[in-house]
Amino acid sequence: MISFIVPAYNEELELSSTIAAIHAAISEAGQAYEIIVVDDASTDATIEVATQAGGRVISINRRQIAAARNAGAHVAQGEKLFFVDADTRIHRKHIDEAIAALEAGYAGGSARVIVDGIIPVWGRIFVRAFCTVYFALNLGAGAFLFTTRRNFDAIGGFDEQYFIGEEVYFSLALRKLGRFKVLREPIVTSGRKLRMYSARHVLARSLSIIIRGPSAARSRDKLALWYNGKREIHTANNRQDRRASRPIAS
Repeated sequence: MISFIVPAYNEELELSSTIAAIHAAISEAGQAYEIIVVDDASTDATIEVATQAGGRVISINRRQIAAARNAGAHVAQGEKLFFVDADTRIHRKHIDEAIAALEAGYAGGSARVIVDGIIPVWGRIFVRAFCTVYFALNLGAGAFLFTTRRNFDAIGGFDEQYFIGEEVYFSLALRKLGRFKVLREPIVTSGRKLRMYSARHVLARSLSIIIRGPSAARSRDKLALWYNGKREIHTANNRQDRRASRPIAS
C-alpha cells in the first residue's frame, strides 16, 4: 500500500483538486492506497472538503508542517510514504517513477517543480534561479517527497525543531541512508505567494532567512510569509485564467 500524506491549513480552495489528482494518478497506476489529510488547526472548511474528496482526516493543533507530516506518517498503514502538499498536483508518472526508484534501492526522493498560473516576471526569475541551485544540490522539494516506512522511521521523520526548511534536513538524512532521487518530471504547485506578495516582500523575507541562518527556522516568529494562512480569492474568472495559463518551468 502507498500512503499519501497531505498536510493542510486553511486549504479549502486547493485541497479538492489535489486529492482528485492523487485519486486519478494512483487509480491509473493500479496500486492500493490511502490518502491521509492532516488538518493543522484550520478555521475554514478544510476538514469538510477533505472528507468529501475521499481523504481520511486527522487533526492536530501545532501549526507546523513538519509536525503535520509526522502525524500523518504515524497513522499511515502503507510501506511507501508520499508527502504531497495541499496545493500541489501529481500524476501517474510521479508514482511510477518514485516506486521504481525505491525498488531500485534509493532511500527516497522528490521531484522538480513548476509553478501554476500567471506570475510576475520577477517571480519567474526568482523561481528559476532558486530551483536551478536547489535541485543541483540534490535536495527534495517539500511539496512532494517520498520514501519507505523503514527509512522514514530510521531517520526519525521530519525534524520538528524547524518550521521551514525541514525538507532540506529530511533530504540530507535520507542521503545518509542511500541514494536520493529527484525526478525530472515536475510536479505542479501553487504560485500564489508570488501573485499575492510583492517582490520586495518575498525577497526581503527570503534574504532575512539566509542571513539569520538555521536559527531563523526554529521559531514561527517572522515567518508570516509561510504561516499567516493568507490565501488567494478564487473567482470563476481567475480559476479559468489559471487553467488557461502555462505553468512556469523550474
